[in-house]
Amino acid sequence: MKILLVHNEYGKYSGEEAVVDKMAMIFTGLGHDVAQLRMSTAGARESISGKIRGFLSGLWSPSGIKAMRKAIEREHPDVVNVHNLYPFISPAALRECKKAGIPVVMTIHNFRLICPTGLFMRDGAPCELCLQRGDEWGCVRYNCEQSRLKSVGYAARNAVARLRSHYKDCVDRYACITDFQRKKLTEAGYPSDRLILIPNPMDIDCGNIDDLQTKNCNGNYVAFCGRISKEKGIDLIIEAARQNPDIEFRLAGAVADETLIADKPENIHLLGYVKGKDLEDFYLNSRLVIMASRCYEGFPMAILEAAKYNKATVAPDHGGFTEIIGKGNDTIGALFTPGDASALSREIRKLWDSPDLATKLGAAANAKLRREYSTAVISRKWQHLLDDLTSR
Repeated sequence: MKILLVHNEYGKYSGEEAVVDKMAMIFTGLGHDVAQLRMSTAGARESISGKIRGFLSGLWSPSGIKAMRKAIEREHPDVVNVHNLYPFISPAALRECKKAGIPVVMTIHNFRLICPTGLFMRDGAPCELCLQRGDEWGCVRYNCEQSRLKSVGYAARNAVARLRSHYKDCVDRYACITDFQRKKLTEAGYPSDRLILIPNPMDIDCGNIDDLQTKNCNGNYVAFCGRISKEKGIDLIIEAARQNPDIEFRLAGAVADETLIADKPENIHLLGYVKGKDLEDFYLNSRLVIMASRCYEGFPMAILEAAKYNKATVAPDHGGFTEIIGKGNDTIGALFTPGDASALSREIRKLWDSPDLATKLGAAANAKLRREYSTAVISRKWQHLLDDLTSR
């Protein structure tokens, strides 16, 4: 079977790019041929002409449509796996797959099919206005992108795709990465029989559980890994650190907003972007991992990264976080009231002062990772979906 992967890159290597690369490896590992159609936003935001081109292409991209047609003619794929289409490929290019009679499965990374920004967030809190209204006006009215031009542009391209039914007419299956996401798409009117739950995979290549336990110390700091930005709830983490001056907090990630860290307490240490062996050591030497996102997020991979190293995660009780971490006897971490720094602080303190509990939850997290999110498990789900699409 030949699979055509389609993705408009964001310009900087992101989580979505990593997933696309991983999907190419999974499909190849399953014995399929993989071809790719990639376009990039790199440099487009640096000039007025680039921004105008991006705005117009998001509505209807002649170059993206042509590129899709040429890729189909050249590669003769059996299935097309679509990821991000904005701005230079555009949803209109899906019509080329429809014309050629090739089934399309779209991997849903965020909430962009419903919310123009893709975040379901406004003024630092979850917002589902566009879902409730069934249109994009809320993005314009509340200037959700903090730029009137961007808000109008994002709303307009979503409106065009919705009114022309590019997705509903041309996508055969939507691969949702959480059940929460699947339910939101169902609420938005997407056919439930086309919505399939296939989470993002995580490699398990750091040794067996016994080895991890041997290397695993109780850890001497609380870890956060992600972008230093408002939607990630960095302000909540900073306040939680203030409330726990005896605990060291180490934050790994690029700083997107300097104002958030201008008044950070002394027990917060910024490590910048961390990767490779340094990232492995970062997780291994922590006592627990925290996430504080103000938005739902698509699939919070940091939970699985933590689980890979037998670490429990404290996260907000909303969106995919609740689903992955769980509650009661099935929990693999701790949940706190979203947006509440004091609630975050209490959960951190509880696990910090109970290292045995943190270790127990970390082991449960690793077991859940191996059981539900490993590359082998997710590969089987994809093969089942591919067989279903090509047997009709």
